Amino acid sequence: MKTIGAAKFKEQCLALLDSLDAEGLIVTKHGKPVARVVPYDQQCADLIGSLRHKIEIRGDIFTTGIRWDADGQP
Repeated sequence: MKTIGAAKFKEQCLALLDSLDAEGLIVTKHGKPVARVVPYDQQCADLIGSLRHKIEIRGDIFTTGIRWDADGQP
């Protein structure tokens, strides 16, 4: 986990929050940890539709493209 001094955190707070990874960040004062900053978990409902207009579906996604007979007859 990445660590940063409190004074530097204060200077760069907004930029650090924008680039915060899943592991988070430890803020130190005089070399001793005083706080841990971790990203807020998103609710699953927030993810619904989040990829809209970002992916493209090609072909028929509801078929394997292989024809078969359930009775076992060709």
